[in-house]
Amino acid sequence: MTTAVFIGCSFIAFGPVLALCVCTIAAEPLSLVFLITGGFFWLVSLLLSSLVWFIAVQIGGSNNASVKKNFLIFGVVFSVLLQEVFRFAYYKLLKKANKGLMTVSQEETIPISVRQLSYVSGLGFGIMSGIFSLVNILTDSLGLGSAGIYGDSPQYFLSSAFMTLAIVPLHVFWGIVFFDACEKKKWWAPALVILSHLLVSGLTFLNPQYDGSLVPSYIIMMLMGTWAFFTAGGSLRNLKLCCSRILAFSCLS
Repeated sequence: MTTAVFIGCSFIAFGPVLALCVCTIAAEPLSLVFLITGGFFWLVSLLLSSLVWFIAVQIGGSNNASVKKNFLIFGVVFSVLLQEVFRFAYYKLLKKANKGLMTVSQEETIPISVRQLSYVSGLGFGIMSGIFSLVNILTDSLGLGSAGIYGDSPQYFLSSAFMTLAIVPLHVFWGIVFFDACEKKKWWAPALVILSHLLVSGLTFLNPQYDGSLVPSYIIMMLMGTWAFFTAGGSLRNLKLCCSRILAFSCLS
């Protein structure tokens, strides 16, 4: 049973991401490099935020539960802010890298567009974020016993997988909106991205009442996805066509 939970939750969380990588990135070596670099940038932001959180805990160490919770909230907020700082730093790096590629390239066209860069970098951020948020939980699912045997939620592993399923595309949508806003200098848009990122991260504090965190997170994901769709050049006509194809595919399945 534990193996089935591990496999099922793994495919719930990372199945769509695997499909995106295979269909849109695997055949493009340059996109694959940018994807891995995006994941590395997210890792560096996690390392720095973990270091700051560890120092803060050591300085103000206390066994008081409320103090520990305050440190945890501080760590989450600082980590989200640092991730967005590194997203901006990665945007600046990609812009310079694209200019360098245009210089050495024999073609006059841009090797990879800003929209493609935003998608690939967001996917890199999302994949690494999803792996680190779920890998330890999935490892525990292979142990003995059953989830919820001591009165905890029996849906812990499943709910964690669905939360990761929301976080990964959210990073993609945040990346698309963030890069486009930086290109057009619409600084209110990155502010909304940061606020939505903070909100989704803050919703996890409602657990183990998973309904209170999953439902709002998926609503935010749909709103950000719609925003990213139109930011990337989508239209209502394309949206209707896409929905009709999804429905047709579902009926055939």
